[in-house]
Amino acid sequence: MIPTDPQFLYMILVLPTLFGLTLVGEGLNKVVHHEWHGLISLLFGVAFIGVVVFAFVFFSTYIRENV
Repeated sequence: MIPTDPQFLYMILVLPTLFGLTLVGEGLNKVVHHEWHGLISLLFGVAFIGVVVFAFVFFSTYIRENV
């Protein structure tokens, strides 16, 4: 059973989202300063945020169906 307490949601959704936003910000900063290897950080950040959104949709539908 998946717990629905706020600490679980914070750990699963908020902290990884902040990490993804940090990667996006770092990548954008490097791209603006013409360091094109910043695109790697940007792409990883967007992918990381996409995984978090997928996890949110998965957990919200799982909780809705099983609770």
